[in-house]
Amino acid sequence: MQDNRYDYLIVGTGSAGCVLANRLSADPSHRVLVLEAGKRDNTWKIHMPAALTYNLADSKYNWYYHTEAQEHMNGRTLYWPRGKVWGGGSALNAMVYIRGHALDYDRWASEGASGWSYAEVLPYFKRAESREVGGDAWRGSAGPLNVHTGDEPNPLFQAFLDATAEAGYPVTDDMNGRQQEGFGKMDMTIRQGKRWSTAQAYLRPVLHRSNLHAETGALATRILFDGERAVGVEYRQNGQLKRAYAEREVILAGGAINSPQLLMLSGIGDEAQLKQHGISVQKHLPGVGQNLQDHLELYVQQACKQPVTLYRYTRLPGQPIAGAKWFINNDWGPCRTAHLEVGGFIRTEAGVKHPDLQYHFLPSQVIDHGRKDPECHAYQAHVGPMRQESRGQLTLRSANPEEHPRIEPNYLATDRDRWEMRQSVKLTREIFAQKAFDSFRGEELRPGVDVQSDSAIDAFVRQYADSAYHPSCTCKMGSADDPLAVVDNQARVFGVGNLRVVDASIMPSIVSGNLNAPTIMLAEKCADHILGQQLPAEHAEVWVHPHWETAQR
Repeated sequence: MQDNRYDYLIVGTGSAGCVLANRLSADPSHRVLVLEAGKRDNTWKIHMPAALTYNLADSKYNWYYHTEAQEHMNGRTLYWPRGKVWGGGSALNAMVYIRGHALDYDRWASEGASGWSYAEVLPYFKRAESREVGGDAWRGSAGPLNVHTGDEPNPLFQAFLDATAEAGYPVTDDMNGRQQEGFGKMDMTIRQGKRWSTAQAYLRPVLHRSNLHAETGALATRILFDGERAVGVEYRQNGQLKRAYAEREVILAGGAINSPQLLMLSGIGDEAQLKQHGISVQKHLPGVGQNLQDHLELYVQQACKQPVTLYRYTRLPGQPIAGAKWFINNDWGPCRTAHLEVGGFIRTEAGVKHPDLQYHFLPSQVIDHGRKDPECHAYQAHVGPMRQESRGQLTLRSANPEEHPRIEPNYLATDRDRWEMRQSVKLTREIFAQKAFDSFRGEELRPGVDVQSDSAIDAFVRQYADSAYHPSCTCKMGSADDPLAVVDNQARVFGVGNLRVVDASIMPSIVSGNLNAPTIMLAEKCADHILGQQLPAEHAEVWVHPHWETAQR
């Protein structure tokens, strides 16, 4: 056994952990240790934006999780890639920077997360961000996280934006600013043609600090306690069992799967489940692992009559030429982007106040999470609901820290969820049928022209819908009288001293968009809670469709 003492001990170097490591070590009197079960991000496959699918198929940097067989999806077991590397999910994701809607955070406050309204989280979004085109009342311009707005000139991007306008949807200049609803250019965490993960933005720039220590290959196995107070973490590294102690706080930042798993392995969770695995109960908190939420999405794919898609870069000689350009100059050629350059948000029907469908447009095909190459020149829309009603759970499979937990998202368990997925197909087909696509539109590849009836669409959804990789809410933040709440509004675990959880697991409910930007904001705000300070609220106008009660667009 090897013993080490620090002030703060952070478990995980993902989108939250890197932020915490940076902010908590800014005071040279704070000794900070951050533990990562995976590796450093020392591979071009992570840093080249266009190479993102390589990491989705590589267990070297990826936990490679799978769900339980899904009852409402033909018994399918779905693949859940999660980052096992410096940067966590921000080293594997599609680099899309989306904050969610302002009303998501006002909803958080109403769900018991006091202090987390939009006005109160906005300053932390701004503090984190450096938007290349400049800041304003909604956007930041001097933060560590570089945000690049799409500028790739593929003609299909403009065709998509023109088609959405022809279909009657609004245009938005900034879906992270005043107006989320509508279609426009996407923001991405890319800097000078390289992925700008939280490892790049927050961790690597401060590794020179003598008071910050970062370990890799360190799998946390349990939290150590002194009575009702967390005092450290036990972890495995290079075949050895080690311990590190925190004189101030232990902070879990492993994400929506690893954080609840570690809590349960440490005796914090539902006592009946813990006893089934022979785990001594430290604190009965039945909400640990419950309230699991994710975004489900599907791909509507259309053949393209013109050779302007990414298909040419998956074949010789296009692929090596494109790669060579990036290695010569990271900010030159098609490898400088993930090509999700345009997208948007719409509402499924009148009476929905803020968008509940999200679009990412791609001038290519994605097949089996990118583990198979595109089959032809084609383009697709990634589309899916933002606030699904279904709730799942995460439970231990055993008391072995190296065994993956049971992941039960319980997708499509309600009529509303199934209806929203059906609408996703119908509304996307309408967009792709607009005049702007006439010169590009070939045959519909998926779902296919034979899939027309509601029952046929439902069957397609069951067979082909997949995770958007946004697991969250498994250590819910809420009030003390909420039976499912795990942490309070400062991310402190109920009934356990000196222990916090800071990552996407503490979201009370899933937000309307990708989760990387909200997780970074959440870590920025929680770092201030830990340090006993908070930025003042900022009130900025938010656009809501004036006829939302009576019109779908």
